[in-house]
Amino acid sequence: MARADRRTRQRAVRAGARRAVSAAAQLAAGTARRLRRAAGQASAASVVTTDPATEPLPPGPRQRWVRARRRLGFSRSPGIPVLVIGALMILIIAMLGVEQVTGVSVLPERFTAGLRPPPKKFPVLPASDPVAVEIEAIDVTAPVHSVGLAPDGTIAAPDAARAQEAGWYDQGPTPGQYGPAVLVGHVDTDTGPAVFQGLRDLRAGDRVEVNRTDGQVAVFEVNSVERFDKERFPTDQVFGDFDRPNLRLVTCGGRWVGGQTGYADNVVVFASLVEARDG
Repeated sequence: MARADRRTRQRAVRAGARRAVSAAAQLAAGTARRLRRAAGQASAASVVTTDPATEPLPPGPRQRWVRARRRLGFSRSPGIPVLVIGALMILIIAMLGVEQVTGVSVLPERFTAGLRPPPKKFPVLPASDPVAVEIEAIDVTAPVHSVGLAPDGTIAAPDAARAQEAGWYDQGPTPGQYGPAVLVGHVDTDTGPAVFQGLRDLRAGDRVEVNRTDGQVAVFEVNSVERFDKERFPTDQVFGDFDRPNLRLVTCGGRWVGGQTGYADNVVVFASLVEARDG
């Protein structure tokens, strides 16, 4: 099951890369077509305004030089589309250099996905299962146990009898390894609040500490708290970031719709590893 799941994630990543390359190629091709069309229109305009009775002038020094280059086998100039694309690449590289030196973000996040270095230095830990999670900002201290996949292919939620515990998705990284470790938990039960009732109240900069079986404590810092419709859950965004050790905390939220769905949305906390210490 784990090997098949990894193969599925790898295929999804490769498909996403192919789509990105295809989109970039289409953008470049479209730019080239527009530039050629504009150049053709300009050329046509110059022909219309030329006096047809005017005799062609003999070639000047520049024309003779161009003809001589062609006879000697030299290639033509790269053309406007190539120059534009080259200039854009140089500009992006320069702006990334500015970001690295100054620490100030000057490019859109989506535009530089996979290119921008991690925002902070971070440790990387070996594999070790989580045993407890502590979130001081919302007064959570809870045991952690393993969960796998539900029959519908989603991450299995902890049993209702363990609503005050978090479930670690054991087909993914452990907290502190490269990639997104995922902890899931109930928001409430028929009898009252559950372990992740307060996730929606977390803010950027809050700390989440995960105790591991090897005695290490992985300390994560919250980057953002977001809510998604369950029908449009962002699988790649939650499971696909392997740039650094990450943590995802997932629970339910939004309005109650009942049935098998329960709440209409998922609340997801995105956090990054910033420290590791002995427990």
